[in-house]
Amino acid sequence: MSADLGAAAPHTVATGTPDRLGVPVPREPASTAGLAAPAAVAHASDRGARIVAVAIALAWHVAIGLPAVLAARTEFTAPTVVLGGWALVAVAGAVAGVQLLRGSPLPPGLLAGLLLAVDVAVFAAVGEEHLFTAANWVWGTLGWFFVLALWGRRVVGLVALLSTHAIIALLAVLGHGPEPTDVARYVMYVYGTFSLPVAVFVGSATIVSLARERAAVSAAAHAMAAERDAAERGLRERRDRLALVSSAAGRVLGELAAGQADPDDPEAQRRCVLAAARLRRLIAESDDVPDPLLHELRAAADLAERNGLPIDLVTIGTPPPLPVEIRRRLADPLTGVLADARGWARLTVVSGPDEVVVSLVTPDREGPDATGPPPGEHDDGQVEHLYERDGSIRWAQTQWRR
Repeated sequence: MSADLGAAAPHTVATGTPDRLGVPVPREPASTAGLAAPAAVAHASDRGARIVAVAIALAWHVAIGLPAVLAARTEFTAPTVVLGGWALVAVAGAVAGVQLLRGSPLPPGLLAGLLLAVDVAVFAAVGEEHLFTAANWVWGTLGWFFVLALWGRRVVGLVALLSTHAIIALLAVLGHGPEPTDVARYVMYVYGTFSLPVAVFVGSATIVSLARERAAVSAAAHAMAAERDAAERGLRERRDRLALVSSAAGRVLGELAAGQADPDDPEAQRRCVLAAARLRRLIAESDDVPDPLLHELRAAADLAERNGLPIDLVTIGTPPPLPVEIRRRLADPLTGVLADARGWARLTVVSGPDEVVVSLVTPDREGPDATGPPPGEHDDGQVEHLYERDGSIRWAQTQWRR
């Protein structure tokens, strides 16, 4: 292996297994996470406004329109048309309201065409006597069903439908030879049918937009606070770890400087190698690289090779994004074994979207472990440790599962 393990070398095999092991799990973009909360707030606000619109339309149609129609049913020019139109709009409005609340509104063109057809029929069938009474239910009701038909779309469509409704009403008024008072009443009715539905339609859209904006600002503020807290916590942890590693290295150097340790002593050499490997990995874990775990392992393996240990590094797959703490738990136990290795070493990293396994094999030798973990299997939260020796080889493994 070359001095720089990041480059290709005869002893380094870097392969990627597609789909099953080689597909990394990308970190969710901050923009996507930042849009989730505002979208949820906007959806909740919009659903509340939909409920209000459906309730107004159906309640007005049933509580105000139906009693007036039933009371004057014998006085209409064509009672069947007026009552049938009321029933048809009630059924269509109920279906449209249910679909709107479920998030799958009916096609606006179909519903709007049906409502305008009923509008024309009722104005023709209600008669001159009830042209401006509550029995002519299309005056007060139809505008709310227009709102249901065009919910979520531009207000210009609603204005166009209400304008068409006003033209139909004007033709009916003119057809009965209107007096000046009829024209004034017509203007008042048109104003009422325009103002309330348009106000609810525009107001609901404005409230949803404001809710989304405020939620986005709040989410951004919370995200910034969380990132700041995470950065401060990471800095504190890194300082504590640096102090710990520096203290271990300082003790070794202090003993060497005071003559309490012999530079030719293998134990002193192993302690120096282990301290240097931990310092190098601590520096490497803050580097901005595509695969931080592989970068940190390569840094430790590079240091071992610089001290004369031939080492093979085999990587299969691409590790998913892992927190610094998980990477430490995967690499630290193997760093101690690597510092105690003699002859040769083989470091293997097998990665998948939900699992990372790091294993180290070195020749075994007589004597107790100087720096390695205790034999057996250990579970450290999300990371499992396994260390065995049989007189021929030493095998250490760390494994992370999502």
